[in-house]
Amino acid sequence: MTVLTGFSEAVCAQPPIRVVQEASSEESKAVQLYNQGVDKLEKGDYAGAISDFGDALQLNPEDADTYYNRGYAYHSLGNYDAAIYDYTQAIELNPDFSQAYSNRGYTHFVRQDYQKAIADFTKAIEIEPDNDTAYMSRGQVYDQLGNSEAALNDYAKALDINPDNARVYYNRGLTHNRLEQYEDAIADYTKSIELQSDFAEAYYSRGRTQFSLDNLDAATADLQKAAELFQEQGRSDSYQTVMNELQVMQGEANP
Repeated sequence: MTVLTGFSEAVCAQPPIRVVQEASSEESKAVQLYNQGVDKLEKGDYAGAISDFGDALQLNPEDADTYYNRGYAYHSLGNYDAAIYDYTQAIELNPDFSQAYSNRGYTHFVRQDYQKAIADFTKAIEIEPDNDTAYMSRGQVYDQLGNSEAALNDYAKALDINPDNARVYYNRGLTHNRLEQYEDAIADYTKSIELQSDFAEAYYSRGRTQFSLDNLDAATADLQKAAELFQEQGRSDSYQTVMNELQVMQGEANP
């Protein structure tokens, strides 16, 4: 169960540089619509955000942040073509927009366009060398391509920048697990849980790794905790997956 990470947060609304009294009525309306869209993004109303950002762009079609945030909303709804279009527009308007490169790269990753994803994450890193999200996401692509060494190198760089990033530890744990470096994997899953106590996927993955090491009690405890968290978070499909695996695990342990 892999967590797809790499989404940068929506850009915060910025007021016009000029004082409000000097702003045109259209510019003021565009800012108002933009801020409404950001509010809706934060509430998970992606369709409403798209509508507001679209209206804002009708009034101010040269605003890179608006394209970026609408792309974020489209991606959240699974409309990847529209997301890529908007991220690309944001980059054309602001060629140094690291977050737009990073999020477009993540969209390419979801679409399994791995080389395009690597190119975008690399550009994001060139623009913003301290972008731990871009390193983490590029590492995930490398891992998907089977280049474990490059993945581990990127995860290490991400942690140098931000040692409190729970998802980097989690992703690195997945790589260690695929390399059958089980103790290292467990250490990384444990660190991610220390940093984010409700990280259900980390409990799930640690439990599966514990089972690989024949640590049945530890495996059962971790999967039960994962199931509890998934249920609390309203993620019923994931909850059922874990419950099914618990049954299989216990059946294998007690044939």
